[in-house]
Amino acid sequence: MSETMAICLASLAMALAMMAVRIPIGVALGLTGFLGLAWLRGFDVAFAALGMIPFHSAAKWSLTAIPMFILMGAIANRAGLSEALFKAARLWLSSLPGGLALAANFASAGFGAASGSTMASAAAMSRIAIPEMLKHGYDKGLASGSVAAAGLLSAFIPPSIIFVIYGIFAEVSISKLLIAGIIPGILTAIAYSALIVIRCKWKPALAPELSEESRQNLSRDRWKALTPVWPLLVIITGIIGGVYTGVFTPTEAGAAGVVLTMVIAAIQRQLSFETIRASVNEMVSTTGQLLFPAIGAIIYTRFLGLAGLSGEMAQLVDGLNADPLLLVIAVSLIYLILGMFLDPLGILLITLPVVQPVFHAAGADPIWLGVIIVKFIEIGLLTPPVGMNVYVVKSQVGDAIPLETIFRGVSWFLIAEFFVMALLIAFPQISLFLPGMM
Repeated sequence: MSETMAICLASLAMALAMMAVRIPIGVALGLTGFLGLAWLRGFDVAFAALGMIPFHSAAKWSLTAIPMFILMGAIANRAGLSEALFKAARLWLSSLPGGLALAANFASAGFGAASGSTMASAAAMSRIAIPEMLKHGYDKGLASGSVAAAGLLSAFIPPSIIFVIYGIFAEVSISKLLIAGIIPGILTAIAYSALIVIRCKWKPALAPELSEESRQNLSRDRWKALTPVWPLLVIITGIIGGVYTGVFTPTEAGAAGVVLTMVIAAIQRQLSFETIRASVNEMVSTTGQLLFPAIGAIIYTRFLGLAGLSGEMAQLVDGLNADPLLLVIAVSLIYLILGMFLDPLGILLITLPVVQPVFHAAGADPIWLGVIIVKFIEIGLLTPPVGMNVYVVKSQVGDAIPLETIFRGVSWFLIAEFFVMALLIAFPQISLFLPGMM
């Protein structure tokens, strides 16, 4: 092992050790990077970097897309869009096996067009969908597991905060990344739905059928329930259409989405000073939580760059003549293991400086790689012991559903994720088709 590789691995072990004793990710990465810079170039250079990097990192224009997407999702949620989506999906899908779970799945996919946050989507649907499913006798594992898993769809249906962050750090087109997530997101929603229907057909006790009277009552209200959902079509057209056609940059699309959402909320008489105040508070708080570890990761990345890791990894790949498919399989194991212990942003910021040079040397498409990495990171939100979406759902349902029941429920959806990942890896054009048409 070369000296460069040994230094980088030692720094990574140091950062992971600090995280293991619950030191915040931003502090762990920033401190490791600072000490590494001091070791390579001296403390004067390290302190100079510490003084400049936070400002220059946070002042990037492309980063403003993140608070815009967060604000848009917060306003949409408080304006009742998530509730309207679930109600419409419930009325149209309730006659199918596991209809309420299907409704939560598709409502989460729809809400993803107004919120780029996986955990925000899971929290919103937990409050709305799970009580409805429990009232109709649904299995607790199916009810909670379907909502926790469906939250992952928000990471792929534009706008997506995690794609924005990946694009900034990987220096890849954010617009193409956002569009690349559409088909994988739809494919995941279909896989989840198929799993729900198959399970409920196989074991009907998981989701009792509605009575004939309930079905008739629901069928009368189906068309009326679509009326409050029209804002979603406006938001989808405004954001996805604008980014795809090049009318908007992702940052401009975020700002346009906020304006659209506020206008729609005002038309529906759901916009108030309290709604704006609470939404802005959520935006500021969530943005700070995202940017603080990002700044620490940039400091750490600067150290890895000065240490020569990129060149070292490129030489290693050239020497091994590695197949991109074999690299993906090897990296997938790493992401699945890290996903059991770290949050998604932490995994992305730690691994990207190491993984990206390897795949670049192997000639892999960076857009396809972004979809694969984000997919693996999001799967980590369901895996124990630190499945963040599971804990989000648990925080909403309280003592009504035990934690182990929720983990049992999401385990079925990991089977669906296996098939989706196999398709995305075997057929890169699933991810690259739409970006290639831009």
